[in-house]
Amino acid sequence: MAGNSQRRGAIRKGGSKKGAVVGSGGQRRRGLEPRGATPPAEARTKHPAAKRAAAKAKAAAQGRPGPRGAGGGRPAGRKSDDGPEMVLGRNPVVECLRAGVPATALYVAVGTENDDRLTESVKMAADAGISILEVPRTDLDRLSSNGLHQGVALQVPPYRYAHPDDLVVRVQDSAEPALLVALDNISDPRNLGAVIRSVAAFGGQGVLIPQRRSASVTAVAWRTSAGAAARLPVARATNLTRTLKDWASQGFQIVGLDAGGDTTLDDFDGSIPTVIVVGSEGKGLSRLVRETCDSILSIPMAGPVESLNASVAAGVVLSEIARQRRI
Repeated sequence: MAGNSQRRGAIRKGGSKKGAVVGSGGQRRRGLEPRGATPPAEARTKHPAAKRAAAKAKAAAQGRPGPRGAGGGRPAGRKSDDGPEMVLGRNPVVECLRAGVPATALYVAVGTENDDRLTESVKMAADAGISILEVPRTDLDRLSSNGLHQGVALQVPPYRYAHPDDLVVRVQDSAEPALLVALDNISDPRNLGAVIRSVAAFGGQGVLIPQRRSASVTAVAWRTSAGAAARLPVARATNLTRTLKDWASQGFQIVGLDAGGDTTLDDFDGSIPTVIVVGSEGKGLSRLVRETCDSILSIPMAGPVESLNASVAAGVVLSEIARQRRI
C-alpha cells in the first residue's frame, strides 16, 4: 500500500501520463525561433561538398588540377569537355587506332577473350608507342553506363583547340586567299569531322566552332575526318558572332549557307578571302549569325530535295571555290 501511495504521489508531482504536458515557461523560446536559410553545402564544414571545394581551392593555389569530381567537376568515369575521352568497345577502338586518333593508353580487362579486333588493337597500340594496361573488368564497368565495353577501352587526350587569331595568322602565312569555315548549330561530331576533311581537301586554312552548344573534336569527329584533324587547326570562339564581325572588319567576306539564300552558287565569287558559315540542317543559321553575314548563299538543286546535309553542303561550296581559284 505504501508503495502504491508513493507512486501516485510521484505521478501527481511530475504530471499525469495522459494529461496536459507541462510547458517550459518560455525558457526554450529562443530555440524555437527561425534560424534563417540553410547555408549552401559548400559552406557547411562537415559536408562532403565543402571538403571537395576545399581540396579544389588548395589544388588551384598550388597550380595543379583538382581531384576528379571536386567542386562541381564530373565524377570519375564520365567525360569532361577538358578531360580525356574514353572510347569503349572493340569496333570503335580498332577504328580509332586505324584512323590514327591520338591516344595515351589502351585498357584491356583481365580475362578478356581474344579475337582479331583485339589482337589488331594491341599490335597497333604497341607500334604507336601507346601504353597497354591490363586492368580489372570492374574498372571498365565504371567507365560505361551499360557495361558494353567488350573488355577494351582507349583513352584519348583532349583536343588542343587553336585561338581564332591563330587562323588569321595561318591565312596571312598562306600563299592562297583565305578560305575558312565556321559552324553554327552543328551538334553532330560526324558532321564536324566531315567538314574538317572537306576543308583540308579543298585548300582551306581552318575551321571555327562556338565554344558552347556545338559538337567538339571528339574521337568520333577525329575518326570521321580521316586524319585531317591532325593537319588542320580547329579554333573555338567564345562568341561566334563577335569573331565573325572581327574577321569582317579585317577584309573577309562572311557568307552564310541557306536553302533560301539571296545568292546562288552559280553567281558566287569565291576568289577573295572568304569565310563560309554553315548552319545545321534543322535549325539553320541563328539570327545574329545570319545578320552578320554579307550574303546568304544557296545551292541550286535539280530534284525536290529541300536541303543538303551540313557537311555535304559545305563540301559542294568548297569544291566550287577551289575550282574558281584554279582558273
